[in-house]
Formats: sequence, structure tokens, C-alpha cells
Amino acid sequence: MKKTLVHPTYFGSIAQFVALSQAEKVCFEVNDNYQKQTYRSRQYIYGANGRLLLNIPVKHNKSNAGKQKYKDIKIEDSFKWQLNHWRSLETAYRTSPFFEYYEDEFIYLYEKPFDFLLDFNFECLKALSECLQLDLDFSQQTTSYQLPEEIDHTKILDVRTLVNAKKEPKFNFSTYEQVFNDKYGFLSNLSALDLLFNEGPNALTYLESQLLEFS
Repeated sequence: MKKTLVHPTYFGSIAQFVALSQAEKVCFEVNDNYQKQTYRSRQYIYGANGRLLLNIPVKHNKSNAGKQKYKDIKIEDSFKWQLNHWRSLETAYRTSPFFEYYEDEFIYLYEKPFDFLLDFNFECLKALSECLQLDLDFSQQTTSYQLPEEIDHTKILDVRTLVNAKKEPKFNFSTYEQVFNDKYGFLSNLSALDLLFNEGPNALTYLESQLLEFS
């Protein structure tokens, strides 16, 4: 059975959930170094003015800049980012077909304080996976970090590059109806929340039917 190696992210992009939904077995990378401008701390949703970035502020250890472990990264809680993110989600998706159906499954994430980014991201992934009815084993995690060239690719499908929010490949995913479609057209590979709030119970079928092609 081939194992899919993936990063825990802030809910996760549609591409990541395509990989998760089609995986035989999943292992989460928890021993990497933290990198800025990735889906570890951000997600993109479809707002009234188009693609909207929601970014989680984190605390940086200046003496260890660039070498902090992802699992050691703490969330910066000096301002109300959770409230701002939830309000943005409400504004973007209140009129979507399934927001009201699922909102109670997510609102606690924006009311409960979290110290570590990785803990918060795992909670996001668990909540979203349950809504998608996607059965994932979150206990399967790496014990050490391996470079891509060190991995046995006959046994592991390494999709850790899907964490990169910059310079990501263009995914030719099928279109689905989005709230602001008539204004800006279809926006591909947003947060998987966009898919869930617009497609509801059909979201998992959509994910399982998509072809994931990337380098």
C-alpha cells in the first residue's frame, strides 16, 4: 500500500484534498522547518472582490530565523485574527448553499485559543475531513524529516510541494458553482472550504474525480 506524504495546513487547498481523498494511506509531515508564505499559515477564499488571503500571524524567534521547526511555531495572539477570519468567511459564504449547514462545525476553531500553529491546523483538517466524510488517520505522522531525494518513491507519494502557495502549478480542475461566479468567473484551487460551502455532500465525489497533475 503506497503512502501519501503531505503537510498539515490551514484547512488545505483543493489540490491537497484531491490528494488526500485519493490516497491509500496518509502520513503527515511534522518534522520540517517552517516556511513563510505557504498554506501552513494561509488559505485563499472567494471574497466579494475576488481571491482573498486569510493569513495566520505567527511568532518568530529572531535568534533562530529560518530554522524553526513547524511543530514549534506559535500563533501570534496579540490581535483578533480569529474574529477577522471568521467574519471574512461569513461575508464570503453566508449566501452559499451549504454555509449554514456546516458553520457550527467550524466556528469553535475561531473561538478557542490555540498556542501552536500545527495543533490548530490539525484541528482544521479534522473538522473539514469530518464534514467531507473523509476518513483520515491523523496518528500517522513522520518521526524524522527526509529530503525528497531520500524518499523511496515506490512506497511513498510525496505531495509535500502542495503546501507551497507561491509558484504553484496550474491545476485543471473541473468548475463548480461559486458565490461570486458572475463577477470574476471560476477561481480554481481555493481553500477546500470553498468547495464544501458550495457543493456540500457532493464535495467528496468532486475531489475523488479530479486528476492531480503537478511536478
